[in-house]
Amino acid sequence: MHMTLEQLRSLMKAKEAEHLEFKEAKERFDFEKLVRYCVALANEGGGRIVLGVTDKKPRQVVGTQAFSNMERTKAGLLERLHVRVETDVIDHPDGRVLVFTVPSRPIGMPIHYKGAYWMRSGEDLVPMTPDMLKKIFAESQPDFSAEICEKATEKDLHPEAIEVFRDMWRRRSGNPALEYITHRQLLSDAELMVGSGVTFAALILLGTREALGRHLAQSEVVFEYRSTESSITNQQREEYRQGFFLFHNDLWNTINLRNDKYHYQEGLFVWDIPAFNESVIREAILNAVSHREYRLSGSVFVRQFPKQIEIVSPGGFPPGITAENILWRQFPRNRRIAEVFAKCGLVERSGQGADRMFENSVKESKLPPDFSGTDDYQVSLLLHGEVQDPLFLRFLEQIGKETLSTFHTTDLLVLDLVHREQSIPRWARDRLPLLRGSGVIEKVGRKYILSRQFYKFVGRKGVYTRKRGLDRETNKALLLKHIRDNKGHGSRFREFKDVLPDLTRDQIQTLLREMKKDGLVHSIGRAHGARWFPGVEKDNSKT
Repeated sequence: MHMTLEQLRSLMKAKEAEHLEFKEAKERFDFEKLVRYCVALANEGGGRIVLGVTDKKPRQVVGTQAFSNMERTKAGLLERLHVRVETDVIDHPDGRVLVFTVPSRPIGMPIHYKGAYWMRSGEDLVPMTPDMLKKIFAESQPDFSAEICEKATEKDLHPEAIEVFRDMWRRRSGNPALEYITHRQLLSDAELMVGSGVTFAALILLGTREALGRHLAQSEVVFEYRSTESSITNQQREEYRQGFFLFHNDLWNTINLRNDKYHYQEGLFVWDIPAFNESVIREAILNAVSHREYRLSGSVFVRQFPKQIEIVSPGGFPPGITAENILWRQFPRNRRIAEVFAKCGLVERSGQGADRMFENSVKESKLPPDFSGTDDYQVSLLLHGEVQDPLFLRFLEQIGKETLSTFHTTDLLVLDLVHREQSIPRWARDRLPLLRGSGVIEKVGRKYILSRQFYKFVGRKGVYTRKRGLDRETNKALLLKHIRDNKGHGSRFREFKDVLPDLTRDQIQTLLREMKKDGLVHSIGRAHGARWFPGVEKDNSKT
């Protein structure tokens, strides 16, 4: 909603404080200064900076010509802050006014720009003090889910949800005594109640719809189905505002109603792969419920399309977690919820379940889970349902469950990257020797390909020959072209490294020796001083 003239007049009467800043900026306003002001406002809980208005009362509109291209300005702010700043251009009778509305920084995460966490000190911008930074960083440490909801009582918890939890915990633990204790004792043992106090975790997992509406309305999961990825409207929408144990199976069943299967047959080998793997989807939903930020408004959204599912939860990644390290670094934002899930056997307390999602995706020849839509305010997880290469599934079958069980999650990711001819990131390269030793990949120059075993198994031995052989002949052709193009002065060896940057020195020397033997090239001089020239190609037709 855009700011009205009346709202602007009301804003001009307000006291200029840490959440409000006025600047005349009649002719221009430095963009870098605007960025720093936005950082300071975000670090201080959010606020507004108004251009084109005097800062002393009674304030007057003087108009501003700054930032004529507002779309470009908005894009620049987003690029530098990674925070979406809302902008309003108000055509006041006395001149153009710009209002920048800056949201608060994420909880426990101050925003920095060019090496400093900016804050305001009077009219100046200064770096935050260590004490202020320490206070902000400490915000994220308490476990919200373990805190007591002061107005909630045991009556706010649904008896059916408590019994579902009891049964799951009893079966997981093998402790028959859990079957006979009272609700109060069960919840106390699970630390969902402390004395007579009901924790937020208890409400999130066991609460009635009415209780969540009163005490924690944002604790809901919204399901939407859309027939196409470009569709704006949904064909089905379900709102689950009740304890998680009351709806988690119903949510999966709703997704599974439109869970198409990919059917493959090759000879006697027949198999069906569902678009959406149940364990992957359940794990993703568990993560969204246990790691979202409940102090932020907004629901968890599960959006299903025919070939993909998007799960969006409020709050961004927990501190220290990124899309790059999510496989091996853990930081449970709501520890009490995670502990309850672990008691029920739904998750491993030591991890976040991301490894399961990645492993199952690779084993079904699907694209890996995609967190690229995540920012400071939400975690966006995209799960792909389409099988990329059925033959790769057969290869994994041939490797066998016993061998696959020895593979680390990273090994499967590397295998998937090699299969899709993607570059191997640094953090995964130490797994390459193991995979080569297992006979599933081979090295060609500085690149890796699936092994001869794979191409033989899927009946594509010609592809293997091309990947190994054609690359070698192509490399020779590139060297020969360079040598012929520079035949006047000859070519030095260091130039060949520029021609074939993926090959080692020894590999290039091997190619040159083969070309020299075939009479394609010859050298003058020795060692580093040698120069290479075109040779006379042998005529093998007379032999």
